[in-house]
Amino acid sequence: MRLSSVDWLVVAAYFALNLGIGLYYKRRAGKSLSEYFLSSRDAPWWLAGTSMVATTFAADTPLAVTGMVAHNGIAGNWLWWNMVASGMLTVFLYARLWRRAGVTTDIEFAELRYSGKPAAVLRGFRAVYLGVVMNALILGWVNLAMVKILTLILGVTRNQALLVVLGLIVVTSLISTLAGLRGVLWVDLVQFTIKMGMVIVLAVVAVNAVGGITAMKTQLLAIDQARAAGGGHGSVLSFVPDVGSAWMPMITFFVFIGVSWWASWYPGAEPGGGGYIAQRMFSAKNEKHSLLATLWFNVAHYAIRPWPWILVALCSLILFPHLADPETGYVRVMITYLPPSLRGLMVAAFAAAYMSTIATQLNWGASYLVNDFYKRFLKPAESDRHYVTASRLATVLLTIASVIATRYMTSIAGAWKLLLLTGAGTGAVLLFRWYWWRINAWSELSATIAAFVISIALQTLGGLDSDQPRDFAIIMLITVGLTSIVWLTVTFLTRPESDATLVAFFRRTHPGILGWRRIAALAPDVRPDAGGARNLIDWIAGCALVYGILFGVGKLLLHEAGAGIPLLMMAAVAGAVIYADLSRRGWETVRE
Repeated sequence: MRLSSVDWLVVAAYFALNLGIGLYYKRRAGKSLSEYFLSSRDAPWWLAGTSMVATTFAADTPLAVTGMVAHNGIAGNWLWWNMVASGMLTVFLYARLWRRAGVTTDIEFAELRYSGKPAAVLRGFRAVYLGVVMNALILGWVNLAMVKILTLILGVTRNQALLVVLGLIVVTSLISTLAGLRGVLWVDLVQFTIKMGMVIVLAVVAVNAVGGITAMKTQLLAIDQARAAGGGHGSVLSFVPDVGSAWMPMITFFVFIGVSWWASWYPGAEPGGGGYIAQRMFSAKNEKHSLLATLWFNVAHYAIRPWPWILVALCSLILFPHLADPETGYVRVMITYLPPSLRGLMVAAFAAAYMSTIATQLNWGASYLVNDFYKRFLKPAESDRHYVTASRLATVLLTIASVIATRYMTSIAGAWKLLLLTGAGTGAVLLFRWYWWRINAWSELSATIAAFVISIALQTLGGLDSDQPRDFAIIMLITVGLTSIVWLTVTFLTRPESDATLVAFFRRTHPGILGWRRIAALAPDVRPDAGGARNLIDWIAGCALVYGILFGVGKLLLHEAGAGIPLLMMAAVAGAVIYADLSRRGWETVRE
């Protein structure tokens, strides 16, 4: 794709704007760790929530979605659509608890909930495991997407594209280290506006290129017929997978709907919240803003944002059939059909998608390395300025690790699956640690190690291939089952936390009485939350809200108003149920 001097000026203006925001917040970022990592805990819900959405909208996402649609139709997105249930659990059962905890990172939570050496070991281990190893994997696939984009846009080799990506990381890390989380939040808002606007424009251009929605559906029907003749099953346009198809056997569908959403650790969809989602909850003004930020994130992430990507992906099947790498279809549509006057903005949008994720991952990873490892174990008594400097150096370390990881990756969706499987089985302990006093530090540690070892062993020694749907489901089920046995056994074979630790945690977060009855008796002056059943009703309504908007908007876009309007009405009713319940009980607390 040839870029004009005007295009390059647009791209340069975009980078200048981001750098200006970083410089504007530079002085505030250096004041304290709370300011650097949590924006002094005063972020409004709309800013914190939009930052969550921007972070999960990386350059890899539209490419991965395009690959899913190419292989399995619209229903292929159930690989991540199933996580709505997990996200809504975070909104209604955990967001307020996280905000009450008052920690700097979700890993610091280990020494709030547990005590002694086991808690310290868990905190240090997770700081390195998640902050470096898993973070490098995440950064690696985000870099890989940008490499694929740049090789097509600029016509350069993979290694040359990787050098350009390294330059982008340097600029991004400069902004992140200058401005801290406050700067990242505002940069995310700007970047989300740019990239969301441009992917909508590209979707309109792509649909026009195939002759409109009606013509697109007709041509996709022909693709369905050709696939059926070759042994394929299901319609490309189906929102629900054909459970008898090769890509979605019954066992795989069961895993998506019934297991993976609660059992697996995955960035942005951690059971109970965690990572940069927790970081944004910590940065919110109060419990109300924490809940609303997370609710807005889940609605925007799952229900609003996917359709521009999906429409372009569907058009790419018509415009560029039989691609060796279907994930590149999204970029090829952009290169071939986007008007020259918009190319600079689209390149800036891809840069925005890339940089918003990188900036958050670097800031989040650095918070683990500095707050939960360096400060906790190596230099516990230094000044805040010293720790801010250490955070900037940690950002450089993570940058180098991410480039190394990118060198060994080939598939974005494959990396997604790898992360799902290595975290399989850890979800239950992450959920129950808030609601069951008996869980201890060894429970979490054993679950994390067991999940990683078992899933890798099944794929190497066991010969199972995570790219095969049935094998993926088998790996998930075995890993979840064995990991659950491991952490439950370890829980009952090791000592529970001391009453003093448990009472202190109960006083600070006052979770529901169920699972804490023995501890509640030791703290009769504390009123635990009494809205557990109502929170579950809100959770169900939240899932109906998101799926109603997601499928309702999709049906309207495909000119199927008869199905779309009832779905949107269902979403409206679900939203009204949530609003009425939370307004009656009080948004900031459900203690009665």
